[in-house]
Amino acid sequence: MNAKQTKIAVVTGAGSGIGRAVAVELLRAGWSVALAGRRTGPLEETAALVPRAPSAAVRADVARPEDVTALFASVRERFGRLDLLFNNAGTFGPGGVPVEELPYEAWRHVVDTNLNGAFLCAQAAFRQMKEQDPQGGRIINNGSISAHAPRPRSIAYTATKHAVTGLTKSLSLDGRAYRIACGQIDIGNAETDMTSGMRTGTPQANGDLAVEPVMDAADVARTVRHMAELPLEANVQFATVMATAMPYVGRG
Repeated sequence: MNAKQTKIAVVTGAGSGIGRAVAVELLRAGWSVALAGRRTGPLEETAALVPRAPSAAVRADVARPEDVTALFASVRERFGRLDLLFNNAGTFGPGGVPVEELPYEAWRHVVDTNLNGAFLCAQAAFRQMKEQDPQGGRIINNGSISAHAPRPRSIAYTATKHAVTGLTKSLSLDGRAYRIACGQIDIGNAETDMTSGMRTGTPQANGDLAVEPVMDAADVARTVRHMAELPLEANVQFATVMATAMPYVGRG
């Protein structure tokens, strides 16, 4: 990708895990990337992994509309356009809490981050992609295996990830007239801090604890890059990338 072809991306949750892996993959491939997250320090650490690549660390809590507005305004001011949003920021919330004991505040936090935050970022990206010249761009939402099948005691996370699938479908349909493509990547057991419990044992549908296999987050990042670099006339609507032997096919 030469200078004339440089593409501009926003990656939310870019300070760790999948977001960091995807940001690094894009930066190494020649993209300019706005790294968004709630803490500036981890974002700067991500940028330092590819020090010569053009990036910007932008502190933003995706659950706060004013932060999202400021994020996309700063991208427009610095880079002039937007070609990709990787809508990645998310939280599991409190794990292992029975539904009847889940505090409303915990439910609301997961919904605000995983669903409302994804909507706010997608809405801001959609507006910019619709208005810019040349028109268009791509949104890739981070779904989950939990967009298809839940884990025990994960009602907030599972509900929001099912909702992200509806967000993806609606954006994909509404974006057709403006050359805005939208797809979703559903990830299973990528090795990150958020999935550290997989290595020591995680609850199964039958009540047992079992160690589950994990995969390198870099494999997810390469898949996102493939989706991102397709021409806008082509779209990966849904992709599932998972540890080969994880208990998903036949879960339960």
